[in-house]
Amino acid sequence: MELSLSGKRVFAATGGRPFDPALPPVVFVHGAGMDHSVWVLQARYLAHRGHGVLSLDLPGHGRSEGPVLETVSAIGDWLAAVIEAAGAGPAALVGHSMGAIAALSCAARHGERVRALALIGAAPAMPVHPDLLALAEADDRRAFALVVDWGHGGPAHLGGHPAPGLWMLGGGERLLERSAPGVLHNDLAACAAYNSGPADAAAVACPTLVLAGAEDRMTPAKAGRKLAEAIPDARMVTLPEAGHMMMVEDADGTLAALKAFL
Repeated sequence: MELSLSGKRVFAATGGRPFDPALPPVVFVHGAGMDHSVWVLQARYLAHRGHGVLSLDLPGHGRSEGPVLETVSAIGDWLAAVIEAAGAGPAALVGHSMGAIAALSCAARHGERVRALALIGAAPAMPVHPDLLALAEADDRRAFALVVDWGHGGPAHLGGHPAPGLWMLGGGERLLERSAPGVLHNDLAACAAYNSGPADAAAVACPTLVLAGAEDRMTPAKAGRKLAEAIPDARMVTLPEAGHMMMVEDADGTLAALKAFL
């Protein structure tokens, strides 16, 4: 599905069913350097069971036109505008990593557009090591390898893909390599600069799920717990064998948590 926002093309996958704005909308928001494809299993399940699904490509990512958005708050504002452009009522926002803090910002600043919030692999702050930022700025493929290595827990490093013949870490690297030059650096820099996590968390007024991976080395579960404690009445769920990329590493566990929440 394609939308037009400020004259720019926005792509959203709809889980294999036409988007119906009359159904309860669920908007999926990917993380740094990625695109809508990381949500394929969860999006398809919900789209075939009574939800209107928009799995977005952020500006300058995947099939959406650029330019990229340079701050987390700008992405949050953009999400609110996309929900409005789609003709949908208040949506459940499901965000991962950078997409999670963007969804948090959207809920804090545009609460009338958000009915529920699921934050996956998130923390009140997301600092990024200067060496990784430098590699990403140089478009050095080692940046992709480092993000994928640190983004997956132990089982994913030993195989473990639910689809026979697919390679979890290799697929992650190929996805990042498809991004346009500068996109990963832009996204990592936006995460590093984000400093309004505690204030945004305190401003959330909708039901919230914080989903963490016990083996997450990027946003450890203890950081996710701090985020959940800062959000009024948030629910915390930890997946025992997943790392940062839990919607891929433990697709069933991620879906089960979302089903119970939504």
